[in-house]
Amino acid sequence: MWLIQHCARDLLEALAFLHREGYVHADLKPRNILWSADDECFKLIDFGLSFKEGNQDVKYIQTDGYRAPEAELQNSLAQAGVEVDSGCTAAVDMCSLGIVLLEMFSGTKLKETVRSQKWKDNSGAIVDHLFASNSVVCPAIPVYHLRDLIKSMLLNDPKQRCSAETALLNPFFSIPFAPHIEDLVLLPTPVLRLLNLIDDSHLHNEEEYDDILEDMKEECQKYGSVVSLLIPKENPGKGQRLLTGRTFDGKFVVATFYPLSAYKRGYLYQTSRLAVYIKKEF
Repeated sequence: MWLIQHCARDLLEALAFLHREGYVHADLKPRNILWSADDECFKLIDFGLSFKEGNQDVKYIQTDGYRAPEAELQNSLAQAGVEVDSGCTAAVDMCSLGIVLLEMFSGTKLKETVRSQKWKDNSGAIVDHLFASNSVVCPAIPVYHLRDLIKSMLLNDPKQRCSAETALLNPFFSIPFAPHIEDLVLLPTPVLRLLNLIDDSHLHNEEEYDDILEDMKEECQKYGSVVSLLIPKENPGKGQRLLTGRTFDGKFVVATFYPLSAYKRGYLYQTSRLAVYIKKEF
């Protein structure tokens, strides 16, 4: 949920800017979404089908499986040689984003589902079913805000779909989700988090603590310049973000990345194992 929230917010901010300027992306899909480790955000790319709203200069827009109903109709008419005034607006981007977020939540490609008559008749019912199925896996997570947000993006009438700016006000974005270790492996940042590296006894001996800092810095500098290194002494069970797994002093090290913004604020996500945080230049 942390990953979905992060991705949704970044893409909505991108679309809100684009739509304020009067442009439609017209091809929002997973392949056109990239993660920037430098800026620590998701970015929207490939504006090959983009157009100024009200002045569409491309006949066929959006990719199959992420296409809004009005774009489907327009593409079909264009293919049949029927000249029509474009009725496609920025709302087509919101429909595509709704499908992307639904795929992220369900973990399933929905191309065939989106092409089905059931989806065209009542996409909301399919969204409800997917959320009901996944709520069994993680019943404690309040997912209904995300469900309602996605449904508001997928309404058949483009005039009734939520805008990017309205979507950003949804309560889903006020929930303080924490990342899972899988999230932290997926998204590279300049900060690494090493888990299972030390135990509590190392933190109470100042000399041993300093030795560990030096050993860690020396080892990590083999792979890049170390800007800073942190081993929390108080509440050391807080943390998350680093790279690969190795052994250190006989222990298997779990390595993931860690959000740079959280590291700068000194905020360390809760975890059950002692952690070391390293800011590097690669």
